[in-house]
Amino acid sequence: MREAQLGVGAVAQRLGVAPSTLRTWDRRYGIGPSGRSAGGHRRYTPADVARLETMQRQILTGVPPQEAARVALEAPPGEPPAPRAHGAGGNRVPLKADHDERQATEVRGLARAAMALDASATAGTVRNALRRDGVVRAWDDLIAPVLIGIGRKHAASGDCVEVEHLLSAVVLGCLAETPAAPPNGRPVLLACAPEEQHSLPVHALAAALAETGVEALTLGARVPPPALTAAIRRTGPNAVFVWSQTAETGDPAWLAELPASRPPYRLVVGGPGWNRDRLPPHITRVAAFPEAVTALASLPGAL
Repeated sequence: MREAQLGVGAVAQRLGVAPSTLRTWDRRYGIGPSGRSAGGHRRYTPADVARLETMQRQILTGVPPQEAARVALEAPPGEPPAPRAHGAGGNRVPLKADHDERQATEVRGLARAAMALDASATAGTVRNALRRDGVVRAWDDLIAPVLIGIGRKHAASGDCVEVEHLLSAVVLGCLAETPAAPPNGRPVLLACAPEEQHSLPVHALAAALAETGVEALTLGARVPPPALTAAIRRTGPNAVFVWSQTAETGDPAWLAELPASRPPYRLVVGGPGWNRDRLPPHITRVAAFPEAVTALASLPGAL
């Protein structure tokens, strides 16, 4: 039994909350660890973890924490249920087939933290992944799967707008903390298509490029063609990258009107929104985040 007992950090990671949240629940509501280690330290037993998971499920359905704790404490003791994909309504965050157990656990933890609107735990998980793995792997293996899962839940139910906004804001803040190599060479311009409001991918791309020493000038969401034209003329970029998330913003007709420059630049587009059949032949389309980083960082004059 002692071997199955967990410390506060392990339980916090499992539930996707901050350790300070567990300590608060213990202090305010009396739902804390009941076991002891050989050294006398307090440890969570399987029954304790089951109660915490019951409390968390109650909170995620809108029950106030005090009432959720009462329900959890009055529930019959038992083994903790198998972890849900993200602990919110049973909708699973899709995991890639090559996720190992550590990655899968981290994805579930981030999704649970986001669904609980626990900004501290969300930021801690994202920040640790960025520091450990770099922007490309953290985005592909952790951040994007959770964003996709939450987006699908919103599409199915209309819920979770606040969850997506909180997660996006936290990720944006963590990306801004990412160390950058000294820039060298001509910059690249990153912009969203006109009326495209999903700008987080271009901020992630900017952070990934900065790690490689490529300076990225990020124009953000809903960039009108005249504004992008003016930026091209003023900066003389090495490349221009335009993101489209939805089919409503993926008409590429306006791209042909972007001006030429000396020296010339490469025009690259990314995102699932583009109408691929209508893309002009001189435009490079990238299908994945790592491919976008490679395409923009490996251009002549990029470094």
